[in-house]
Amino acid sequence: MEIMKPAAAGTLESSDAQVTVEPGEGGIALSLSSSVMNQYGRQIRATVLETLERLEVSSARVTVVDRGALDCTLRARVECAVLRSCGKSAENVPWGGAVR
Repeated sequence: MEIMKPAAAGTLESSDAQVTVEPGEGGIALSLSSSVMNQYGRQIRATVLETLERLEVSSARVTVVDRGALDCTLRARVECAVLRSCGKSAENVPWGGAVR
C-alpha cells in the first residue's frame, strides 16, 4: 500500500499507543518512543515493522508513541493508520490481520 496522506490512530492513554504515518521518501523511517523502551523496545520495533511489511508499505515515515501497549494493540494501531492514510478505512475492510 502507498501512504497517500498523513494519518494517525490511537491515543496517549496508558496501555495504548499513538501511531502516525506520513508519506516517505524511500524506505521506512521509524521514530519510536516508549515508556517501556528498555524492556520491550526491540519487540515494539519488530511488531511495527512486521505489520508494515504485511501491509506492503515500503515507503513511509512512522512515529510511534507507546504507553505500554500490547502487541495486538500496536498491530491494530499501525493497520488503522495505514488504511486511513490510503483512504481505505471507509471501505468494507476485513480488520484483524486479514488485510493482505
